[in-house]
Amino acid sequence: MKLLALATSSLLATAVAARATLFGSAPALAPWDDALNVPGANPLQHCKDPKDDILTLTSVDLDPNPPKAGTPLKISAKGTLTQDIEAGAKIHLSVKYGLITIIRQTADLCDTVQKVDLECPLKKDNETALVKEVDLPNQIPPGKYTVLADVVTKDDEKITCLTATVEFKRGGGVVVVGGKGQEVLEGAEEGEWKQGL
Repeated sequence: MKLLALATSSLLATAVAARATLFGSAPALAPWDDALNVPGANPLQHCKDPKDDILTLTSVDLDPNPPKAGTPLKISAKGTLTQDIEAGAKIHLSVKYGLITIIRQTADLCDTVQKVDLECPLKKDNETALVKEVDLPNQIPPGKYTVLADVVTKDDEKITCLTATVEFKRGGGVVVVGGKGQEVLEGAEEGEWKQGL
């Protein structure tokens, strides 16, 4: 289950850090739907109705929410798997800066969870809580970052799919784009936030 935190931290940290590499284009995302919000204090949404996902998220909390340049991002997550996850599971990660895909990569889930002292198979039915801290860079180029993390089993069954959009403004302003708790923060002008993509 700790794959949730790994996927989530990868999702958010990669969006904020936005490493400057180009790997192609990302799939189109649907407009924001409040019914798809991930429980907790975060800008995350499920890519589609999670009723058939193997991972049921109880909560994902970010501190600060939304992420802030130069500040450690603390991610607290809880969730439960409905089946064991075996070797061969994958994380497909895509990061867009505006309309340009800057990251598109696939990672082996079991190799990745070893970095947080876990190993496959990941066991079902036990709620797991995880707290992870990620250091965010001091300088983040202004613009809209859209991240998509699609996690699947070795047989391509959906474990979970999460997406988030955060817009960094000049002067340090941060805008949550879509999702719950939409607000203009730190230096962004009132009314500058936008919903949807």
